[in-house]
Amino acid sequence: MKTSARELAEFLHATIDGDPDIEVTHPSKIEEAGPGSISFIGNPKYESFAYTTRASILVVPNEFKAQRPLQATLLRVDNVYQSLGNLLSRFENNGHPVGISDQASIDETVSLGAGVAVGPLSVIEKNAVVGAGSLIYAQVYIGEQVTIGRDCTIYPGVKIYAGCKVGDRCVIHSNTVIGSDGFGFVPNPEGRMEKIPQLGNVELGDEVEIGSGCTIDRATMGSTRIGKGCKLDNLIQIAHNVEIGEHTVIAAQAGIAGSTKIGARCMIGGQVGIAGHLRIPDGTQIQAQSGIMSAPSEPNQKLFGYPAISYHDYLRAYALFRKLPDLEQRLRDLEKKSGE
Repeated sequence: MKTSARELAEFLHATIDGDPDIEVTHPSKIEEAGPGSISFIGNPKYESFAYTTRASILVVPNEFKAQRPLQATLLRVDNVYQSLGNLLSRFENNGHPVGISDQASIDETVSLGAGVAVGPLSVIEKNAVVGAGSLIYAQVYIGEQVTIGRDCTIYPGVKIYAGCKVGDRCVIHSNTVIGSDGFGFVPNPEGRMEKIPQLGNVELGDEVEIGSGCTIDRATMGSTRIGKGCKLDNLIQIAHNVEIGEHTVIAAQAGIAGSTKIGARCMIGGQVGIAGHLRIPDGTQIQAQSGIMSAPSEPNQKLFGYPAISYHDYLRAYALFRKLPDLEQRLRDLEKKSGE
C-alpha cells in the first residue's frame, strides 16, 4: 500500500511539517525504519531516535519541538497512540479471503449475508447463519445452528461447536475452540467417572475479541456468556456456565472455573486462577499469577497474591516476608545474648 503524507494527514486529522507529497508503503519501528516507512514518537524518552531515524514520516504529538534538524516529514496529532491504532488499521493486510472458496464445504441450508467470504477447507454445517461482511478464513469449522453476526473475523483453525452464538464485529483468532464440552463428571457406584451431558451453548456479545488457543466451554444447561466488548488474550480457559460482564479484559493463561460470574470492566492479569461458583464484583483488578479462592466483597478492589488479598496489603506483607531471614538471625542473636 502506497500513500502520501497529505493523505495520511487527512486520515489522522493531523497537521504536516515537511513534504506533503512524500510517500510511504509501510509502518516500522523507529530504530529500524528506512525510506518509505512511517513511524512514531509517543514517549519523550525516545526523542533521540527522531534525529537518527531514516523513516520518511514521523507521527508526533502537537507539542513536539525539534531540538535538531530532522529528515522526516512530521504529522502532528492530538493523541499519538490513538492515531497509531488508526494508522495500523489502515495498513493492515492479513490476506483475508475474498468470495466463497470452491474448496469450502457449506451446507445448502446455511444463510450467508451479503459480502461474506469463506476460505478454502472451511466447513459450515446445517442451518448456520453468517452475517453480512463477515470473513471466515481457511480451515474454520462452524457447527450446526451456529449464529455469527455482522462484520466478524474468524481466523484459520477456529472451531465453533453447534448452537453457539457470536455477536456483531467479533474477532476470534486461530485455533480457539468455542463450545467444547464443559468439564462435568460424576463418580458412579463402581468409582468410575461418568460424563454429565453438556447441553448448553456459548454466547459472545458484540465486539468481543478472543486471542489464539483459547477454550470456552459450553454450559451444562443454559449459556456460557462473554459480554459485549470483552477482550481475551491467548491461551485462556473459560469453564462451563461462566459469565463475564461487559468490557472486561483478561490476559494470557488465565483460568476461570465453572459457574463463576465476573462483573463488568474487570481487569484480570496473566496466569490468574479463579475458583468456581464465585461472584467477582464490577471493576475488580487482579494482579498476574494471583489465585482467587473467595469473592471480594466490594467492587473496584485491587487484589494480589495466592490466595489473593488487597493489593496494598500484599505489598506490605511481602516487604516483611523478604526480611524474615534477617529477622530470624537477629532473634537468634538476641537469644544467644540473653542466654549468656
